Amino acid sequence: MSTPPDLELVSLTKRYGSTVAVDAINHHFHAGVYACLLGPSGCGKSSTLRMIAGHESVSDGSVVLGGADVSHLPPAKRGTAMMFQNYALFPHLSVTDNVAFSLKMKGVDTATRRKRALEMLELVDMTAQAERLPAQLSGGQQQRVALARALITQPQVLLLDEPLSALDPFLRIRMRSELKKLQRELGITFVHVTHGQDEALALADEIVVMNNAVIEQAGPAREVFNAPRTDFVARFMGGHNVVALPQGRVAIRSDRIGLTEPAQGRLDGRIVTIEYQGTAVTLNLRATGDQDIAALIPEEEFFANPLTEGATVGLTWDDAAMHPLRA
Repeated sequence: MSTPPDLELVSLTKRYGSTVAVDAINHHFHAGVYACLLGPSGCGKSSTLRMIAGHESVSDGSVVLGGADVSHLPPAKRGTAMMFQNYALFPHLSVTDNVAFSLKMKGVDTATRRKRALEMLELVDMTAQAERLPAQLSGGQQQRVALARALITQPQVLLLDEPLSALDPFLRIRMRSELKKLQRELGITFVHVTHGQDEALALADEIVVMNNAVIEQAGPAREVFNAPRTDFVARFMGGHNVVALPQGRVAIRSDRIGLTEPAQGRLDGRIVTIEYQGTAVTLNLRATGDQDIAALIPEEEFFANPLTEGATVGLTWDDAAMHPLRA
């Protein structure tokens, strides 16, 4: 495939009557990036994806692909392809015919479209199931067929709407690695909607966190996780505490908080619950100022000096662990 183009969202807005689902967002996706739109239900991420795909009209603003405004083009003429959450396979068609369907609609001859479909099935390791019906496939196999069907159009941008949500946890992890591997092999831009922080961190070069119809923060996955800019991002990404100090509100990772004797740390906290999680133990504490704080303590460290619920401890952390949050 040729070098993929950049994708830009310019003041992109979606209104449903008086409700603003996406509020004038701006973002530049660089060519060949794996990007995740991350946020809670109703934040506007799926509406954004559907506007990029052309399955939802744009109320204001533009979708710009390779420097051209594609906002008013039909989905088939945009250079994008969409993989839907429920896979939307035709139950009466074989795997091969499902994958080849869009080429059939374009009038491509039978031999050519079958050849292309089999090439796509080889790409997603589904050649052996080429003549089966969707009902004869597992969830993971159905996902691969949906992926092959989206890729057969040779899109410049592949759009994925919560593609792993229907899979069991074990298969979800396996398919994450397969998606990332495929994206690297193809070199095209993937824009993947999810509400799972672990999924976004595992897959994305870039994470775009949405909340209440706007982009709260965007950047490389490690940057968004380690240096959240707002209360919402710190809490939603998980693994962080939002702590009010005299100098303002800061985010502190749970695994950066240490324990000491009461009155010897920066804050005191009473242990509310203790959760064993294998390699670590999470202490959920009620701290000075009625603040809820979680501390993630390595398993060996905790069980060398075990604590009980109701105990009071001092909480400590380095200055470098604190990230100021916007007011």
